[in-house]
Amino acid sequence: MAIHNTFKRLFVRGSLLTRLILINVAVWFVVSLVLVVFFLMKREPAGFLDWLIMPSDPALLGRRPWTVLTYMFVHDGIWHILFNMLWLYWMGKIFVAFFRPKQLGGLYFLGGLGGAALFLLAANTLPVFAGNVQYLLGASAAVMAVAVGIATYAPNFEIRLLFFGGVKIKWLAIVMVAIDLVSIIGQNAAGHIAHLGGALTGVAWAVAMRYGHDLTAGPNRLLDWIVSLFKRLKHREPRMGEPIKGGVKGGVKGGVKGGAYHYQPDVSDRESPSPTDAESRLDEILGKLKQSGYDALSDEEKEFLFSASRKR
Repeated sequence: MAIHNTFKRLFVRGSLLTRLILINVAVWFVVSLVLVVFFLMKREPAGFLDWLIMPSDPALLGRRPWTVLTYMFVHDGIWHILFNMLWLYWMGKIFVAFFRPKQLGGLYFLGGLGGAALFLLAANTLPVFAGNVQYLLGASAAVMAVAVGIATYAPNFEIRLLFFGGVKIKWLAIVMVAIDLVSIIGQNAAGHIAHLGGALTGVAWAVAMRYGHDLTAGPNRLLDWIVSLFKRLKHREPRMGEPIKGGVKGGVKGGVKGGAYHYQPDVSDRESPSPTDAESRLDEILGKLKQSGYDALSDEEKEFLFSASRKR
């Protein structure tokens, strides 16, 4: 129970980068437990995994379209998820130093989709894959998009590496892409091609950003809509004549009079904060930033700081 509460607290209070890592770790842990049960019962786990990983066969994919998204959260073994999450953490920290956390999430999903697209194209056109159904899993393509994307946008950003000292991030990205290229001659050829699809997505995003176009805007709008939909379903207003218990979140409070709502404006219905309030909020966030650093800020505080800096 303590582990569950700790995980929940980290997820609620953590940044978007922390949440992506926690989701990946949670999915890996649950899938691993299920596989342990399959092993003890001497059952074949392929039928279970097939519902989570992405197949190259278009007919199979048509019956499991959700695997285009779920595959990028499923990992094969502890070393697979360990290296992916370490790369995501290191590259993600650099990314949010330049861009908003929401853009990190958008690029993660774009990279996963870009990797899936190149995987499908290669598996269904290249002779080496003819007659064999390939399967894709892991966050590597999504992580490659983040790493190569920020390396393309800020190629001369320098990081410190053990035994190497200061290294420009562009060289690290080039090495990562080169390793995937030469690793195509191996057992996971289709997987390494998917990684390159993620890398190409990162390059495309960085180039578009240079010209003032944010390719993550569309995916983020979709994710915002999905989140708001779940919130509306969770906190839906009661139907006409349905009793209201303890008020209704979202702006309707009080009771029902004569079969109609007795409406009292909530905080969200009032006027926007005055410039004085905004300045006070900004001073508060800047003080927290100075005292505890950027990582101590919540996603909402980072969004507010980003918006304020753009207005100025």
